[in-house]
Amino acid sequence: MAQPRISLEQWRALLAVVDEGGYAQASAALHKTQSAVTYAVQKVESLLDVKVFEIQGRKAQLTPVGDVLVRRARDVLDEAEALERSAKSLARGWEPEVRLAVEILFPTWLLLECFGEFGGAHPETRIELHESVLGGTDELLTGGLVDFAVTSSVPPGYLGDLLMTIPIVAAAAPHHPLHQLGRPLTQRDLRRHRHLVIRDTAQRRKRETGNWLGANQRWTFSHKASQIAAACMGHGFAWFPIDTIRTELDSGRLARLPLREGAERRAELYLVHADRDCTGPAATRLAEIIRASVAKACAGRGEAGAAE
Repeated sequence: MAQPRISLEQWRALLAVVDEGGYAQASAALHKTQSAVTYAVQKVESLLDVKVFEIQGRKAQLTPVGDVLVRRARDVLDEAEALERSAKSLARGWEPEVRLAVEILFPTWLLLECFGEFGGAHPETRIELHESVLGGTDELLTGGLVDFAVTSSVPPGYLGDLLMTIPIVAAAAPHHPLHQLGRPLTQRDLRRHRHLVIRDTAQRRKRETGNWLGANQRWTFSHKASQIAAACMGHGFAWFPIDTIRTELDSGRLARLPLREGAERRAELYLVHADRDCTGPAATRLAEIIRASVAKACAGRGEAGAAE
């Protein structure tokens, strides 16, 4: 097998020049001298007999060959980092903490049952739960901040297992004006009233979940408990996972809105690992418990892959 001629450090120097926008910036980011970074890039060019950069005006731009090398170098470094993470995971054995992100759509009672089963068998293992919304779940997953996630969308480049389908319904307090109309409701009716929505937990992208109508009148909440309380007090209507408001529906504090069409929406939830090869035995076990508990709950209600 031929030995690689370019070291990982040399590839890393090349990427730093591109990402940071210059040799001086790259040297600062890598905590190396500028001459060392320059030498590393020149070594890549000389060993491969290619030109990575060309001068256009006063700026150095990637050549077509350089562009290809940079893209492939990213893959090389990503694989190397993944290999190191995998080795560290295997070396440490059972990890002391499991980190996971779970969309707020997932039934809380079911999640806590899973935690209870896991905690009973492994009381020494800590669990760090991120209750997330939309893009916030993807950020935690792709940023490597969690071991796995239960999410409503599978990020590009990841694989996910379908866990369940969540029914989502529109509801408001019985004394809300929408219930007083005494007829099937249209989307236009809903737009005339305040919509109670949950904020996306993403740092880079702020949007509201459940605001399918684009309503101008809306209150945005960070926690579903506040959203439910506001709805029960008659401050507006909202789309809720039906399992989340089952108690309020049974007690009469909330009532489903009689929509003419689209009265029920469905959201799919997937279990996605950040990096399956690097997932430790504790995180693997908790993920297995979640899969099994969801399957049991769905089977108990006579629905495959759905929980209501």
